[in-house]
Amino acid sequence: MGVALTRSAQWTAAGHGAKTLEVTPLNEAIVKEIVMFVESFIYKYPQEANYVFVEPLEWKTNLDPSAFGSGYAVSGTTVKSEEVDKNGEPLLYLSVPQIKIRSFGQLSRMLYIAKSMKLKEAQACIEANTNPVAKVLGLDYNIINEKNGNSFVSSVLDKMNKDDDPEREIKMKIALQLKQLDLHLLNHSLKHISLEIRLNSGTVKNDIELLKQFSGKGEQTVLESIEYTSDYEFSNGCRAPPWRQIQGEICYVLVKPHDAEILCITCSKEGVFLNGGKTDDEGQINYERKGEIYKDLVTLLKEKSAIFSENMSKQEVKFSEQLQKDQPNKAPNEEVAVTHKTSITSRRSAQEKNRINLGRSQLTKRLEPSLNWRTSVSSKDRNTLRDTQVEKHGGKLEKSRSSLSPGRAQLMRKSVEKIEEIISDSSSESEEDEEQPDHRQEANADLPSEYWQIQKLVKYLKGGNQTATVIALCSMKDFNLAQETCQLAIRDVGGLEVLINLLETDEVKCKIGSLKILKEISHNPQIRRNIVDLGGLPVMVNILDSPHKSLKCLAAETIANVAKFKRARRVVRRHGGITKLVALLDCGKHSAEPAQSSLYETRDVEVARCGALALWSCSKSYANKEAIRKAGGIPLLARLLKTSHEDMLIPVVGTLQECASEENYRAAIKAERIIENLVKNLNSENEQLQEHCAMAIYQCAEDEDTRDLVRLHGGLKPLASLLNNTDNKERLAAVTGAIWKCSISKENVTKFREYKAIETLVGLLTDQPEEVLVNVVGALGECCQEHENRIIIRKCGGIQPLVNLLVGINQALLVNVTKAVGACAVEPESMMIIDRLDGVRLLWSLLKNPHPDVKASAAWALCPCIQNAKDAGEMVRSFVGGLELVVNLLKSENKEVLASVCAVITNIAKDQENLAVITDHGVVPLLSKLANTNNDKLRRHLAETISRCCMWGRNRVAFGEHKAVAPLVRYLKSNDTNVHRATAQALYQLSEDADNCVTMHENGAVKLLLDMVGSPDEELQEAAAGCISNIRRLALAIEKARYS
Repeated sequence: MGVALTRSAQWTAAGHGAKTLEVTPLNEAIVKEIVMFVESFIYKYPQEANYVFVEPLEWKTNLDPSAFGSGYAVSGTTVKSEEVDKNGEPLLYLSVPQIKIRSFGQLSRMLYIAKSMKLKEAQACIEANTNPVAKVLGLDYNIINEKNGNSFVSSVLDKMNKDDDPEREIKMKIALQLKQLDLHLLNHSLKHISLEIRLNSGTVKNDIELLKQFSGKGEQTVLESIEYTSDYEFSNGCRAPPWRQIQGEICYVLVKPHDAEILCITCSKEGVFLNGGKTDDEGQINYERKGEIYKDLVTLLKEKSAIFSENMSKQEVKFSEQLQKDQPNKAPNEEVAVTHKTSITSRRSAQEKNRINLGRSQLTKRLEPSLNWRTSVSSKDRNTLRDTQVEKHGGKLEKSRSSLSPGRAQLMRKSVEKIEEIISDSSSESEEDEEQPDHRQEANADLPSEYWQIQKLVKYLKGGNQTATVIALCSMKDFNLAQETCQLAIRDVGGLEVLINLLETDEVKCKIGSLKILKEISHNPQIRRNIVDLGGLPVMVNILDSPHKSLKCLAAETIANVAKFKRARRVVRRHGGITKLVALLDCGKHSAEPAQSSLYETRDVEVARCGALALWSCSKSYANKEAIRKAGGIPLLARLLKTSHEDMLIPVVGTLQECASEENYRAAIKAERIIENLVKNLNSENEQLQEHCAMAIYQCAEDEDTRDLVRLHGGLKPLASLLNNTDNKERLAAVTGAIWKCSISKENVTKFREYKAIETLVGLLTDQPEEVLVNVVGALGECCQEHENRIIIRKCGGIQPLVNLLVGINQALLVNVTKAVGACAVEPESMMIIDRLDGVRLLWSLLKNPHPDVKASAAWALCPCIQNAKDAGEMVRSFVGGLELVVNLLKSENKEVLASVCAVITNIAKDQENLAVITDHGVVPLLSKLANTNNDKLRRHLAETISRCCMWGRNRVAFGEHKAVAPLVRYLKSNDTNVHRATAQALYQLSEDADNCVTMHENGAVKLLLDMVGSPDEELQEAAAGCISNIRRLALAIEKARYS
């Protein structure tokens, strides 16, 4: 934290010289990252969380002593933690308003207690402890002045070898963790700053390159030499170190004028200035400013060198006349009216035009060459230099298209619960929650010649006749329109508006040429947004009705590119585009019977392919999925799925796998017998097609019938064989996802065992991305439900990698891995391995996880661990604070968490000593509060817990006093036999107390229990009969007492 806090954080001096953090977005982001690190520390590094600081972290707090609960001794205005160090000193001590904390564990708990105030508390702590590392580890471990990560690690290791400190190992771990946090904060700060500050690296770089052209030994050169101090250039064009970029600095140059010593100059976003130069001993730069700031390099050098100023003046006189002749190379700044023989009218209001022109003029101004060189470089030299720049840096102007398919993003966000995008017509779809604008660098002052040539062609588009327009469109198409510079050239001079207006003409050739260009440039996110802003999508939707198939194809492909964000998809739907795109899929509609020659005729197939491509992009939203279904898209997609054209199959399967997230679609897919064709295409040679078919099966396999269909059509074997190819991670994630869902059915698990898929899955537990691991562990969790598979996993060495995954932070992965570990723990041999690897402690620590699903899954996994551990009672007691943690979880509002915790307590309470401890922690009143529930799963486990807890002291009486008996009687009216059994056992234990018998009798328990005495379940019979017997004995005793 040291380097980040001193170099990245923005400090200000407040009264009496005390430093405080400025209120800035960067500081807020840094504090949030530190809070996240400390909050997760207690369960990510439980051993290190108990380490006691060398000196306490102390600051003024706004926390109230009443906010501290169990684990703390509260007395008036002071609070002491029950957790103490070896000298008996509390690790947290609060004496309002001062607070002292001496461990990460207490820091984490304090943030949890602070809740909404945790950011303020963290900021107060940082401001009061500007060198926290020294306080945590001691002055010898101070890393504030460390710059090199390798030297830091070496110094720490040397310290460990020489030091006799018994805590040296844990100190080293914490020091490395803090160093990692430091690096993370620096990188995070740099990313944050890069989004806010526009470093004009392009202009600076261009000025330096031009100065190099006019430098050398001759008398007419302006400088002897100019060079960078660093050869490494970052992706944002800067050469300054990251911690200096945060200060706005771009690069450092060494300049040797003819008449002065070498100048070391800093170029920053604020201007250029002389710095302290390079140090003699280490060669490091003294970044401190030595003099005033100049607006650019030329101005500074004119001030420092008379020869530079004189030679630059000669250059200006020499080239001034030539520069005036170079007017055609300037970017046009005025709009030219579009005058075609075919009338083209604009659809935008004057206000919208002014807004668009204003933005365009600003962009044009930003992309013009630097004015500093207009009077110093000839037209010929400028063209030569421009060609040189294109050769050197042309590759950087390329912006590669995204290769991520429309359905793949869905796989990356899979979790235990399905996440849906529900957007209705009446919802807030108008909000701009679309793709964020891409943050581009300032364009180089010298742009490629293509930029200006394209802008000249746009002028012909605006003012030429029909023939000139077609020629201009053809010429424009010959440029590399995938290059961002070419795309921006069209946009900046108003070419998009012209291209969209051309779509409203009656000339087919003009439409085709315009659509071909729009299709290419619409891969750019900014161009997509501009097309929607200019009203281009409704025009393209209307073209879908054209009788010309080429126009239909181009319009549909362009819509597919543009409809990558929500607003565009909504526009397509509201202008009837979904219905028209679905109609394109019916490529055999003109024939009475879809014969092969008609159905797969080349042009018809291409039209259907483009329609499917557009539907794939549009199918991201719920409203569009419904529109596709209502327009009859499913039967047509099913029909196209039978083709052998892979180019057609990929968008068709992609659309199906997007839509299969909805239950209505899954039912229709099953009815249309689509699963058979999905399985068939798993055997294709095309990896992308295999991926989307597997992804579609993953979505559809939520239903049991679909899982059976996959097995019956032979889909399990190709899925198992695809596991062996691990190079394509996206396909591997889709395949493992399909295997996971198919494994929910036991019959499928048996097949996977035959195909040796379980052994392969175990091998995928290491060195895989998280989206793959989630699915692999999910599949193993399902397979572990059978005894044979648990043995296979253990023999293949799968227990250790599963336990290793318990320390992760991915919620979906933790849910699946806890389920798998819990299933393996059913086997005593596997349980021994889990215990040896400290797996039970890791599971217990997950009970502190903030996500309810993780807590519940961890609790369910602990049940078999406790049942099968050798000395379960002692093992549970060895976890410091473990029993209190479990009891406190009964305060949760999540039903699944409550049911799982009740199951854990049932197993814990089998040990009398543990039962006594949890009774002291108040388990009886907490269980009693849960009695009034209608959830049968919770009822069952709650009744079992109450039954077990009745076996200690006067707990039976306490349950009666806390009104838990009457609600339990109502459980007997449930339709679940498991609830009946657990409730009867609980009532039997409670009936040992006379007052409880009276309560049962008053609430009609006898009649309900009499019906259960005849149950085929022997345990239920015995418990019901025992309870009735106790009630009857009490009644006889009362009767006897009355007559005696």
